[in-house]
Amino acid sequence: MRNKTICLTLGILTYTTGHAESYINEYRPNVVFIYADDMGRGMLSHFGQKYIETPNIDRIFEQGTSFEYAYGCTYSAPARASLLTGYNDCRGDKWNIPRGGPYLTVKNYKDLERVEHKIDSARIEPPIGDLLLPQIFKRAGYVTGQFGKLDWGFASTRKQIHEHGWDEYCGYMDHRAAHAFYPHYFLENDSIVWFKGNTAPDWGLGTEEESPAAYKKRWDMTGKAVHAQDIFIDRMVHFIRKHNHEPFFMWHSTNLPHGPVAVKEIYPEIQKIKGLTSIEKEYLTMVKMLDNTVGTVFEELKKNKLLDHTLIIFSADNGHDTYYNVGNRCRNVPSRDKQGKVFDSWDYPFLSKLSGDLFNGNDGMTGKKRDNFEGGVRVPLAIWYPGHIRAGKKLNQVVTNYDWPTTFADLFDIKLPYKKDGESLMPLLTGGKDKLSKERYVFMNSRTGPSVVDSNHWKLRYNTKKKAYRLFYLPNDYNEEYPMNDKRPDIMEKLKKQLAPYPTIGYAPGLTIEVIHEEK
Repeated sequence: MRNKTICLTLGILTYTTGHAESYINEYRPNVVFIYADDMGRGMLSHFGQKYIETPNIDRIFEQGTSFEYAYGCTYSAPARASLLTGYNDCRGDKWNIPRGGPYLTVKNYKDLERVEHKIDSARIEPPIGDLLLPQIFKRAGYVTGQFGKLDWGFASTRKQIHEHGWDEYCGYMDHRAAHAFYPHYFLENDSIVWFKGNTAPDWGLGTEEESPAAYKKRWDMTGKAVHAQDIFIDRMVHFIRKHNHEPFFMWHSTNLPHGPVAVKEIYPEIQKIKGLTSIEKEYLTMVKMLDNTVGTVFEELKKNKLLDHTLIIFSADNGHDTYYNVGNRCRNVPSRDKQGKVFDSWDYPFLSKLSGDLFNGNDGMTGKKRDNFEGGVRVPLAIWYPGHIRAGKKLNQVVTNYDWPTTFADLFDIKLPYKKDGESLMPLLTGGKDKLSKERYVFMNSRTGPSVVDSNHWKLRYNTKKKAYRLFYLPNDYNEEYPMNDKRPDIMEKLKKQLAPYPTIGYAPGLTIEVIHEEK
């Protein structure tokens, strides 16, 4: 294991060689990771959102280091798995994704144990001895906590959470339930915690359209006593206070602003906006709720005198989605343009201007969630740690969600027992570099087929049904409109070789396992 000393130079952590005790081992920063759900970067005022301000999230971008070419996955379950394991979602051998739904009818611990047994018996995991992100923090002496959509997949278990290295947790074990914001119960530190006032039969599931019936459903507050985000805020504040004397890693994998839309109120400043329907204002309120949550975390860290001793990361699992359908505007699943024509992921892709999306949540990029066009997989990413990580710096290096295990293993000088797909971002964050030294490739799966982006911003998409490739040069083609197959056959062939292990996988068929309820 290499000897590493980390020292402060010009306000930036830089690598040097030496024999002194590691700075990080003496002064380990707390780490808070906010992982937003379906948060297209265009919804943030930092990227030009014109209807609302998101000052707390913007602060992370403006006072930290951000990445222009940061990638997630095409939807949330593989994004969380990739982030925690360090492996890309084109693989079929590292993890699987059980379907959601089995926890919705759980009434007692006997039900819970039966459901968990089915999920655990079908679970695919990385090799024994592999280190996942929370285990890396545990190895470095941190206490770990997660709040929100728990762990990965659409259905996780208490055994899975313990094995992955989480000390404390509270949230949704079932991610069909996570689409509703008034839960009957959460799993919290191995216990079922019931919320007595939340009795709505569908857990307060919202709607995705503007109509009198949908409006009535959303604003019928019967059985909707406590909103999930209020619970998460309470638990995160408690976690910070409880562990303010020791290094901690806190991961908030949110279900905001994922739809269907459901809020307790429309914020007054949003209610005043003219030209928007109620559901559009409600959706903006969901975005604002997340920004306020980040503000609460900042404030609580400040109260506990931890603000100067905490590294904060903000990112998202995938690109934007439109949960605010008004007439022929932003029609969703299947996504359609204003004339009703269905978008596809190849010849007629989603564009905000064609759908009538007033918010332009994908920041003008082609595609949205479920596509591996840039609008579906390029995500916001910024890291904040004033005095230690460069402020206001935007980097063009291609990075991905599965870089984080390797990055923190590097930070703590922990040797990983297995080679992961991700690379360490530490040279970019602390070494004053703008680019990693070697060429790299970032892979993403989708229902159409896999894609790869190299460190020079060349992108190759493959369509498994059409057996066709399309090559794009992203710096000159923001909307992926001009294939370069014939103009750069050399790059085409190089990237085809990189995709060779993956092109038959498509949208991860075979990785999803149906979990069936036994009859009582």
